Amino acid sequence: ILKDNKNLRRIHNDALRGATGPDVLDISSTALESLPSYGLEAIQVLNATSSYSLKRLPPLDKFSSLLEAVLTYPSHCCAFRNLRTEKQKSLLSIFDNFSKECESTMRKPTNEILDDSNNTLLWSVEKNVHSSTTDEENSPYSYSAIFDDFEMTGFDFEYDFCQPKVLTCTPEPDAFNPCEDILGYSFLRVVIWFINILAIAGNFTVLLVLITSHYKLTVPRFLMCNLSFADFCMGLYLLLIASVDAQTSGQYYNHAIDWQTGSGCSTAGFFTVFASELSVYTLTVITVERWHTITYAMQLDRKLRLRHAVPIMLGGWIFSIIIAVLPLLGVSSYMKVSICLPMDIETGLSQAYILLILVLNVVAFVVICACYIKIYVAVQNPELVAANKDTKVAKRMAILIFTDFTCMAPISFFAISAAFKVPLITVTNSKILLVLFYPVNSCANPFLYAIFTKAFRRDFFLLMSKFGCCKSRAELYRMNYFSAYASNCKNGSSATAPSKASQALLLLSALEK
Repeated sequence: ILKDNKNLRRIHNDALRGATGPDVLDISSTALESLPSYGLEAIQVLNATSSYSLKRLPPLDKFSSLLEAVLTYPSHCCAFRNLRTEKQKSLLSIFDNFSKECESTMRKPTNEILDDSNNTLLWSVEKNVHSSTTDEENSPYSYSAIFDDFEMTGFDFEYDFCQPKVLTCTPEPDAFNPCEDILGYSFLRVVIWFINILAIAGNFTVLLVLITSHYKLTVPRFLMCNLSFADFCMGLYLLLIASVDAQTSGQYYNHAIDWQTGSGCSTAGFFTVFASELSVYTLTVITVERWHTITYAMQLDRKLRLRHAVPIMLGGWIFSIIIAVLPLLGVSSYMKVSICLPMDIETGLSQAYILLILVLNVVAFVVICACYIKIYVAVQNPELVAANKDTKVAKRMAILIFTDFTCMAPISFFAISAAFKVPLITVTNSKILLVLFYPVNSCANPFLYAIFTKAFRRDFFLLMSKFGCCKSRAELYRMNYFSAYASNCKNGSSATAPSKASQALLLLSALEK
């Protein structure tokens, strides 16, 4: 009646209440969106194949007698993994002290085990164990003291208790969707909140200060705005993942289908891929711009201006949007895993897509390292540059390269191996990389490229002074700025040729932007 009924969308919640059955419920190939909450206690076999609308199950305690489930979605089988039937629960609660009897029973000859007529073996075992009790009926471990005669009918000690039936469920979860919550590990639930709040707060502050600053919008400021926006989007992705994990904790199997096939996971996936690619692209442009500024410091006609930076970044935005949209169009997919990363490599096109992203990220890292090494070599001159300034340049470059390496290296290494279908890490362990390594740049960039710089601190205190805070600090920064500006104008008028020292000072100022 129910099977293959394409028009069946709902069963009334009380339809099976008070019924003595059914033992088998077959709702295969129906449009059912939910099962009734009552009358499921007698069901032993549940068949729900090709029931794609059935995305949530009733409370598990309703399936007290279930022995076999054939479902549509693997995540639903996670719900039944640790579920015991009501009969098994009652036996386990009563026979906790009978484990030794099971062991002795399993060691008996086969013909003796099979000779169970009238429960002869069962009673003999009980009598041997409790031989000190003269009145068997009064023994606390006597079956007749616990069960009525009709309840003992058909009961077999060896096969009902020592070898209880196990609930089987298909299809079983695969390696991409193990039976666990979105983040898997409990400690990641705490860490991800700290990281996403840090990324969102840090990058939002940088964006607010740079946008509201009354100073001229320079190329470094423009690039920093783009970088902060990209890292802010990464923080939003982590916030979305953390929020859904907190809402579905302990019952993700009932929300997995709605989450991974819905707009939420697609949005999260778009955010993370767009943010990641735009951040890497902008970091590369910032590094190249710094190298260009140092290399051609005295050639004003070759200076990178805002009219050059805008189309360069426009190209980065278009590229990042295209890369993030492709999984929504069928090239790989955000639905493969609960953390909404494009891990689908089933087709050659999807595999090429993943490899393209990884190779471009590796190339970007190599370019960043090469540029910083060239910058350092260009300004390193012990005779002309003060040792403390030289050390300051080296330390800041080392920190910038280290954060890039920490973020890109582990992700790229394991992802490339997985792209070639030789995974070296499970999806569960990859979530550690997602939380602890993947967003490193998004958290560190606003501090390394903005908040820790003198220019940003000046803009920050000037902004605060507009609200009546930190007025004395703001005034101090104004005086220092105009003094430095007058000094630079005076020195600039008398300079006729470039020098290593001037390049080093220019580098320090570039790193402070």
